Amino acid sequence: MIKFGTGGWRAIIGDEFTKSNIQILAKAMCNKMKQEGVADQPMVIGYDRRFLAKEAMQWAAQVFAAENIKALLINKSSPTPLIMYYVMKHRLPYGMMVTASHNPAVYNGIKIFTEGGRDADEEHTVDIERYIAEICPGDVWGMDYDEALKKGLIEEIYPLNEYLDNIIGAVDMDAIREANLKIALDPMYGVSETSLKTILLTARCDVLTIHERHDTLFGGKLPSPSAATLRSLQNYVLDKGCDIGLATDGDADRIGVIDDKGRFLHPNDILVLLYYYLVKYKGWRGPVVRNLATTHMLDKVAGRFGEKCYEVPVGFKHISAKMKETDAIIGGESSGGLTVKGHINGKDGVYAAALLVEMIAKTGKELSEIYEDIEAECGRIYMEEKDYKFTLEKKEQMQNILMEEKKIPHLPYDVKHTSYLDGSKVYFENGGWVVARFSGTEPLLRIFCEMPEEEDAKKVIQIYEDFLGLQY
Repeated sequence: MIKFGTGGWRAIIGDEFTKSNIQILAKAMCNKMKQEGVADQPMVIGYDRRFLAKEAMQWAAQVFAAENIKALLINKSSPTPLIMYYVMKHRLPYGMMVTASHNPAVYNGIKIFTEGGRDADEEHTVDIERYIAEICPGDVWGMDYDEALKKGLIEEIYPLNEYLDNIIGAVDMDAIREANLKIALDPMYGVSETSLKTILLTARCDVLTIHERHDTLFGGKLPSPSAATLRSLQNYVLDKGCDIGLATDGDADRIGVIDDKGRFLHPNDILVLLYYYLVKYKGWRGPVVRNLATTHMLDKVAGRFGEKCYEVPVGFKHISAKMKETDAIIGGESSGGLTVKGHINGKDGVYAAALLVEMIAKTGKELSEIYEDIEAECGRIYMEEKDYKFTLEKKEQMQNILMEEKKIPHLPYDVKHTSYLDGSKVYFENGGWVVARFSGTEPLLRIFCEMPEEEDAKKVIQIYEDFLGLQY
């Protein structure tokens, strides 16, 4: 019942996300660590603000204690990037985070991180699932929590400062101090408020915050920064005359941005802005990595500066692995996750937010101005994207059409080639593309299309809807 997707294991609370399954997963990790000869190293575990997240962390820790593996517990709800940073800095073999990231409030889950603070890749997750399959639930037990604390097998820590100091040391705080910026912050009832406010207030920014309280239902909205969920932040930026509005998802590994004109910036635009800034203004040199559902505007910017853009499957583990292989300076995906060379090996909405603020301060330009500069240099392209729910029968039908029979609809554009790296992706001679793939974290079919003309992108989506018999 415990299956890993592109963002760890996620399940509905009370259905598959249960104490029993959490402790089975912990037991599997214990067995894996013992087999690999790293059980003498501690397991660090964190949690976010979701329902039962803290309890789930403690349930897992009790199993590690019973197996004589020390558990280091982050004793306050914290950003996922903090755990990744801790694993990397302290050279631990593994780390765990109790979160379902941007999924609806009825979900919770666990992310596994490996050496270097990287998202567990498919090789690791398949291995974990193998260990899980070998476990009998009756063989799993946890030591009493208080007893484990007394024995030193569980230790409560709060290493937020070392994570924040790393970010503060990586951005130009002096430039931000001199800019006198007004910033609106929307943590979306999640865990980023303390981290972002600490950084921004240290840089003497005027910080205004909404949706900061602890609400396990996330205000009745999806805890994912999107155009639909950030309307309150848009209004707030305009009403208060802010230079930028910053939002993060539930566990703060993804970012959403409202620019100075109150417009929602798609994660694609954020990636493009930051890559352009790093190369043009900071003088960095190196390629960029994106997944196959992320804008090819990155390819244009890379080409403009004599660099290369690499494409990988969806899943941040692929981004970080390719960045390491190619020495890329930035990598990210259209869902809002990105990372920059020299920081952690995974998504970090807190660091991305700090870097965007630095960009405004250093360039002396608003975000809208900078993106206009990019389009003037590299041209414009337009993206359309839609998500579709389906029945199991419908999924099997679409899977057969797209991936088994490898059919594509008749398209009124010259096709360059197709790829089945992750889903079905068609590349057009005019530089456009369309991909249809099943989400690895939610029961959805996702279709993305990018074309030189907006109407053409919409037309291709409609063709795919008709071809697959979809209803939006």
